[in-house]
Amino acid sequence: MNNKQKKSNLLIVLQLLLGIGAVFGGAALIIDPSGELIGMPLLLLENSFFNNYLIPGLLLFTALGVIPITIASGLLIRWNWKLAEKLNVFRDKHWSWTFSLYSGFQLIIWITIQVYIIDAFSIIHLIYITLGLLIQIVTLLPNVQEKYKR
Repeated sequence: MNNKQKKSNLLIVLQLLLGIGAVFGGAALIIDPSGELIGMPLLLLENSFFNNYLIPGLLLFTALGVIPITIASGLLIRWNWKLAEKLNVFRDKHWSWTFSLYSGFQLIIWITIQVYIIDAFSIIHLIYITLGLLIQIVTLLPNVQEKYKR
């Protein structure tokens, strides 16, 4: 396995880590919007416009769960997706490469808003901010960019 392949595999793994974790976390919040299932008291939503975790759970499940898993599959097999191509601002790259950048930004924005709403910062926030940055860094590596060039 060459260096280009190793780095693109790392990007796929990072997207899957994000996606699988968010699918489970989002599903838990959808199943139990009170947050008790995963130990998140409703008190954390005090400064938000949410009464429970249903909407945040749906957003987490979809935006940070299903989408990164879809990105990982696109990075792996490079399938065509017309809608994603319309949203691809880097026309010289496969949509999955561009969406990988998007997901890194999305995760950083999600965590930043979460920290603002709950008015607290914990180690898990640092881990996920780091994951978002790592996704962006690996996506921008020259070997990875070259692999997803058209």
